[in-house]
Amino acid sequence: MEIKNRCKWANPKNELYLKYHDEEWGVPLYDDKRLYELLILESFQAGLSWECVLNKRESFRKAFDGFDIDKIISYGDAEKERLLSDPKIIRNRLKINAAVKNSAVFKEIQREFGSFASYLWAFTDGKVVYEEYTLRTTSPLSDAISKDLKKRGMTFVGSTIIYSYLQAAGVINGHGKECHCYKKT
Repeated sequence: MEIKNRCKWANPKNELYLKYHDEEWGVPLYDDKRLYELLILESFQAGLSWECVLNKRESFRKAFDGFDIDKIISYGDAEKERLLSDPKIIRNRLKINAAVKNSAVFKEIQREFGSFASYLWAFTDGKVVYEEYTLRTTSPLSDAISKDLKKRGMTFVGSTIIYSYLQAAGVINGHGKECHCYKKT
């Protein structure tokens, strides 16, 4: 079996996490459905680890109707209570309410820019930003996007969450140079 050099944060004891690191984290995303799911999941990470959220991702997909944005926008009190009683996901009323509210804002951004990907990638002129992994948790880029999303009405999109989101979505390539996934072109 080939031993791969990976970023130090990738827990070698969690195969799901290793697969996520190797195949998803830092790969540029342009698909709105995937960008949407990732944004909702990142908002649930607040105060927790991404590994915790990732381990529950399939349960989140099931609980949130496959991340069907139109269904989530229409969630009322009954759906929110259903989510609050689901032990397989992170049950936090504020985060669940934010998921519904942020979905509507996400949809508005799609209408305004043609896609959420167009909106997001416009902040970097369509280019990947290379920032080798450090203990950094924010950047001027995450500050700007966070500020704009908040101005538009989103919550649970502070600069730290957005920085993590940008790394996960490949807008920022944060893999260390020693990592087999670091590919600067």
